[in-house]
Amino acid sequence: MTLERKTKVLIVDDSAIVRKLLAEALGSESDIEVVGAAPDPYVARDKILSLRPDVLTLDIEMPRMDGLTFLKRLMRYHPMPVVVISSLAQASSQASLDALQAGAVEVLGKPGGPYSVGELRQDLPQKIRAAALARLPKTAGVPDAPVHAPSVPATNSAARPQINQSGLIAIGASTGGTEAIREVLTAMPDNSPGIVIVQHIPAVFSTAFASRLDNLCRIEVKEAADGDRVFAGRALVAPGNLHMTVARSGREYRVSIQDGPRVCYQKPSVDVLFNSVTQVAGADAIGVLLTGMGADGAQGLLKMKQAGARTIVQDEATCVVFGMPREAIRLGASDRVLPLQRIAAELVAMSAGTVHL
Repeated sequence: MTLERKTKVLIVDDSAIVRKLLAEALGSESDIEVVGAAPDPYVARDKILSLRPDVLTLDIEMPRMDGLTFLKRLMRYHPMPVVVISSLAQASSQASLDALQAGAVEVLGKPGGPYSVGELRQDLPQKIRAAALARLPKTAGVPDAPVHAPSVPATNSAARPQINQSGLIAIGASTGGTEAIREVLTAMPDNSPGIVIVQHIPAVFSTAFASRLDNLCRIEVKEAADGDRVFAGRALVAPGNLHMTVARSGREYRVSIQDGPRVCYQKPSVDVLFNSVTQVAGADAIGVLLTGMGADGAQGLLKMKQAGARTIVQDEATCVVFGMPREAIRLGASDRVLPLQRIAAELVAMSAGTVHL
């Protein structure tokens, strides 16, 4: 009988306490093995070569060399899956988003404040498993690969498609989703239908994520607050560690933000959002399920399709992890399976009543 190979993890953090907490959070997992720890990137470099880990956990704020600089060098010379473990400070949240753009596949907060050690024990093994399955970005390992936000072309109002602005677009994503959502939203015109988004991301990081998107996009993007209106030209991002649903009052859509148990091991949950959209928007909605591990969103997307909504799933070749999209396809929940770079154009076409072949 052949034993299944364990995922080998190297922990890189300057805090001995954090290294111990991370090791303990993974210690009881039968499919994961912590093979070593390093207090800074210089020690980590040698241990990567000697221990050959499958996944690296990486702190952002470290002495001698910060985690973001090390990550960029790692992706250039020795690409491998990286889970960023960051403090919940605002500056660290921004640096963590830079790390995701530079090639890290997941981000997780250090225990403290609203994020507990118990939540770390629940979340970290899932993040490690997702990272182990991740397809690294194409720029990984390419010397001097640019890491920057895409430019947003000027809007030509005369050429804008006539879009059904009373419609609603619901998007769900997990591992690899921050960059996937960025690519979709930066390509959307300023007269897009209202958009609601669940990205599996820790609290605090969701604030920085929405703010960054707002600076990049032609549409307004904000972290959702309870009671916020959903309207054309606006996208609302669910806050980390809270569920988001959509309700309808007359012709208006508004979001509700609430606590509650995890669904599909997640909070916020894509299924929770999609199920609510099914109830209030029906055939006026479009559902999009992007890259991510697990099954969250697949059942909800199927319900949206059964209610008459049009549905799009990201294809395997462009996913960082093809878990959630694969499950949606298996259930028959997808009208279209598309590469990431074609999804925004398809959303515009669907909203305008046309379909791209």
